[in-house]
Amino acid sequence: MLKTVKSIFRQKCPNCEEGSVFHSNGNILRMKSPGMNENCPVCGHKFEKEPGYFIGAMYMSYGLSLAELGGLFLLWQLTGLPLSGFIYAAIVLLVALMFLNFRLARIIWMYLFR
Repeated sequence: MLKTVKSIFRQKCPNCEEGSVFHSNGNILRMKSPGMNENCPVCGHKFEKEPGYFIGAMYMSYGLSLAELGGLFLLWQLTGLPLSGFIYAAIVLLVALMFLNFRLARIIWMYLFR
């Protein structure tokens, strides 16, 4: 179980847990999205099983974003900042973690259905 969690955060293949799923991390400043390999470079496992396979990963990304906003909400409650400060911080947080959520959501989705 611990090895699986480590493989998810290291973004490794759900089949062999060695090959990288993404060949590039993307760049938020250039608005370049992460590049995903079609097959695992180590074992040849095909990542996208069928067209539309990763639509469910959008729900994972939504859940990750809600968890991040929940943590930010707790921090906001503890600090007592105005509501506008929370909204600005939420926008910055979600934009900053957009590509990380994209990658993690796809990896978690693949591990759920391996």
